[in-house]
Amino acid sequence: MLYFARGSAAQEMSADQIKEALFLTLQKIGTRKKVLAIPPDFTRFHSFAGLITKFAEEYFGDQLTDILPAVGTHSPMTKDQIATMFPGVTPSKFRVHDWRHDVLTLGVVPSNFIRKVTEGKIDYSWPAQVNKLLVQGRYDLILSIGQVVPHEVIGMANYNKNIFVGTGGVEGINKSHFIGAVYGMERIMGRANNPVRAVLNYASDHFAKDLPIVYVLTVVDKNKAGQLAVKGLFIGDDVECFERAAELSLKVNFEMLDRPLEKIVVYLDPSEYKSTWLGNKSIYRTRMAIADGGELIILAPGLKEFGEDAEIDRLIRKYGYLTTPEILQLVKDNEDLQNNLAAAAHLIHGSSENRFKITYCPGHLSEKEIESVNYNYAPLDEMRQRYRPETLKDGFNMMPDGEEIFYISNPALGLWAFKERFQK
Repeated sequence: MLYFARGSAAQEMSADQIKEALFLTLQKIGTRKKVLAIPPDFTRFHSFAGLITKFAEEYFGDQLTDILPAVGTHSPMTKDQIATMFPGVTPSKFRVHDWRHDVLTLGVVPSNFIRKVTEGKIDYSWPAQVNKLLVQGRYDLILSIGQVVPHEVIGMANYNKNIFVGTGGVEGINKSHFIGAVYGMERIMGRANNPVRAVLNYASDHFAKDLPIVYVLTVVDKNKAGQLAVKGLFIGDDVECFERAAELSLKVNFEMLDRPLEKIVVYLDPSEYKSTWLGNKSIYRTRMAIADGGELIILAPGLKEFGEDAEIDRLIRKYGYLTTPEILQLVKDNEDLQNNLAAAAHLIHGSSENRFKITYCPGHLSEKEIESVNYNYAPLDEMRQRYRPETLKDGFNMMPDGEEIFYISNPALGLWAFKERFQK
């Protein structure tokens, strides 16, 4: 059921309007005695999920007993991150999701279904895993809060991804990421319907109907003043709210270009991006816009590691970012990659497939470390002198020497593609 839907590219919702919409919706749903909120983690700081979680606690008070950030494979949120993203929300209500241990399996999506939706590329079953708190907590309402935006693994982020990946387990996360990588990231990004989403929807329809989940989904973009604003809010307990949000997100978060770009410069905010696991959104979200032989320059002052998980970091350092055929062969030959398909998928996602040049300018990793994973290195200070984030505007910029660049201040906010490449 769709409880609330409002949004367009031309309008924005104020905090008071968001609060009013949420409260009216919760009144429709009726009295609840025990509520769990599942917002995103700090990597979705700009989702307005922190504000919505605060409003939810205002409405429910002590009936909102637990808050479980959907960290997936990311590092647990720190106290400072919680205070920054969720100001005013009771800190003692926050729980930590341990994707390696704190999960149970609701059911298994059969291999014949996955084989069908992946056009025969994948032939394994998939466990629908969630944090055990969702079942054992005996909640009469689970609020899944998040932002719909183009995404590299599942086409469009959020909806049941927040549940099955954000609070998922090792096998479920690994296999879902690998499905998207093998099927083809460029065939998935910006598309609400794709094989990965089909698998998660199967799990929702067959195994999660008894979970009292209501989705609260935002669509966020910059307004005319250059400030982030909620362009749409969609609340419901089934796929319709997601589809409505995805439709709007494509209008406001997807920039279709008439020509491929020779040079893209991306800035990664050091408070958000400390690993290539996250920072490679620079690659994912721009790869369909970059010309053959072009260059992507990533200014990453906060970059200090490759994977936020210690084992994933080790695997990235061991194998590096290689082409899809090379990684698939390594998966066949190496048990450690077979046991961590999410890492294998990430190595595929982070490759240019030898089509364009990727230059990282890290704040804390050495030239040797960057080059060891098959990226190019450039000194951060030198590149920041040439490409000054504080003076560049999003989009096309002409440098003093006549060089044209395309600047992106935050790759997490959108998707960029050359029209012909996307259509292919």
